[in-house]
Amino acid sequence: MKEREKLRAPALDPATVAPSGPTNYPAPFRALVAARERRRLGDALGLKNFGVNLLRLPPGCASSQRHWHSRQDEFVYVVAGAVVLVSDGGEQTLTAGMAAGFPKGLPDGHHLINRGAGDALVLEVGDRPAGDEADYPDIDMLVRWIDGKARYVRKDGTVY
Repeated sequence: MKEREKLRAPALDPATVAPSGPTNYPAPFRALVAARERRRLGDALGLKNFGVNLLRLPPGCASSQRHWHSRQDEFVYVVAGAVVLVSDGGEQTLTAGMAAGFPKGLPDGHHLINRGAGDALVLEVGDRPAGDEADYPDIDMLVRWIDGKARYVRKDGTVY
């Protein structure tokens, strides 16, 4: 097998970007996403206005808890494998080459789940607006700005 060529900026091999750490969700909500692996390609390339992540979902793993954003547009593109898109409208299977978009402010909770037998790879793209908040319709969790920081809170406003 031919060895990969070493790339130089502005290009990179995603395999050279270390996966980000575990989720920062409060403990009760971590298990669903514990095995996901997210490589922050946009950060590695110095992008400031939007994020680009390569997400690996092993079987049984979800991209996130089901959520929607107040100010952030999101886009996903399935690179390999298949995922189930779960949204307020129901479930749809997305296979390699398919995409989905989630406009800011639209209260349509969504996430991706790998229900297949092999890994799925998904490219995630989202802008980085100031003051973005998130709602998680299925669980007792929101993201709200408190004292200049985005914090996970319960729906009654108490901080985790």
